[in-house]
Amino acid sequence: MATIQWFPGHMSKARRQVQENIKFVDFVTILVDARLPFSSQNPMLSKIIGDKPKLLILNKADLADPVKTKEWRHYFEKQGITTLAINSKEQATVKKVTEAAKKLMADKIVHLKERGIQKETLRTMIVGIPNAGKSTLMNRLAGKKIAVVGNKPGVTKGQQWLKSNKELEILDTPGILWPKFEDDLIGLKLALTGAIKDTLLPMDEVTIFGLDFFKTHYPKRLKDRFKGISLEDEAPDIIMTMTKKLGYREDYDRFYNLFVKEVRDGRLGTYTLDRIEEIDANN
Repeated sequence: MATIQWFPGHMSKARRQVQENIKFVDFVTILVDARLPFSSQNPMLSKIIGDKPKLLILNKADLADPVKTKEWRHYFEKQGITTLAINSKEQATVKKVTEAAKKLMADKIVHLKERGIQKETLRTMIVGIPNAGKSTLMNRLAGKKIAVVGNKPGVTKGQQWLKSNKELEILDTPGILWPKFEDDLIGLKLALTGAIKDTLLPMDEVTIFGLDFFKTHYPKRLKDRFKGISLEDEAPDIIMTMTKKLGYREDYDRFYNLFVKEVRDGRLGTYTLDRIEEIDANN
């Protein structure tokens, strides 16, 4: 698979905005997809953030495997990173994020209070890759529709401050991807969840990756959803079987699109593509 390179001009501008504005916030909120807690983190942003306090939010937790989400939170907490798992569409999101922010900054608030400074409002910057649900989170925190929501990467291109409540003020930034993906596997994971445009990777490769993953980790889900397949078959054989069974003749593209949409919509149940044991093995 060829190296994916995709770095639009507005993303280069967003990177500069993060660098320029990070000094104005108390902490950085890093938003990732709970299905990809590791792969949906931007290593370029990590360098920019440096030692700034950070809150790692695993969004779309309703779509992720709850057991794996718990494991990942424990993994990050052991590294001293405050984490929060949410579904940004839920009403309780504002309270959860605010409480997590106050917990993260508790020591600083106490320190300022000892110096006679009363800090009522915490300021943060929300950063993350496209399609991690940042616009939905911003709208939820603001209590109104202030950000464009779209089920495709690269929707948010502006930058804005907003007040969530008297305790939290937020600077939004566009989703930022890194210039290229050195790891083919990360590219496939991002493609399967919709974090990168569908035109960047062949859908047959994405589908084969998805079928192999579910065969390995969630075989019953796959068999229940696509009745008539054999888990003993290789992914290309499953594709041919299902394309014919669904009446698509030899239009394999229709099955690719169907399968990927089913995975993204959670029709095969909750799942987590990143595995801690795989990350540890590669480090």
